[in-house]
Amino acid sequence: MKITGKHIGKKFRKNWIFRDLNFEFSSGETVAITGKNGAGKSTLIQIIAGYLTPSEGEILIDGKPIDDPSPQTTFVGPYTEIIEEFTLGEFLKFHSKFKTPACTIEEMAQSASLPLNKVIGEFSTGMKQRARLITAFFFENDLIFLDEPTSNLDAEGFDWWKSQLERFDKRLVFIASNDPGEINVCSKQLSL
Repeated sequence: MKITGKHIGKKFRKNWIFRDLNFEFSSGETVAITGKNGAGKSTLIQIIAGYLTPSEGEILIDGKPIDDPSPQTTFVGPYTEIIEEFTLGEFLKFHSKFKTPACTIEEMAQSASLPLNKVIGEFSTGMKQRARLITAFFFENDLIFLDEPTSNLDAEGFDWWKSQLERFDKRLVFIASNDPGEINVCSKQLSL
């Protein structure tokens, strides 16, 4: 899979956040999107994912314009909604109705050191972030978009995140971040 950005620009009201961005990335790459606060990192990965429309330019997937987010796409950020009334087991079973799991729900929870039968609303913020990351790591996804993925993770959670990320060889992963630990795991970088 190849994602191409041609002359991408985004403005809010009269202010351009970024303009005339050109890039091309392929499956197997992990791409860091970096820049100062307010530079548009989160906005750019949402445009690449198809969740936002650029003000100018176009995103192509394998040479074709992106219309809707692909069902083989996962977007995870610390602000991504999660169903807090569900237990982790219920949440992962629900998610399994839309995407093919790569292993059992029990293996997912064990890998992330999370309890299956506890209500997600009772999780700490770091535990909730690991639950979100499970949807990227343990389900079939060709494209993964991670916005500040290690927010709220402790050292053990960071090590788990990094070990899961290193398993990807055919997926295209975008990470919006300024954190050196997150950037250092990437094979390419696009700075805003």
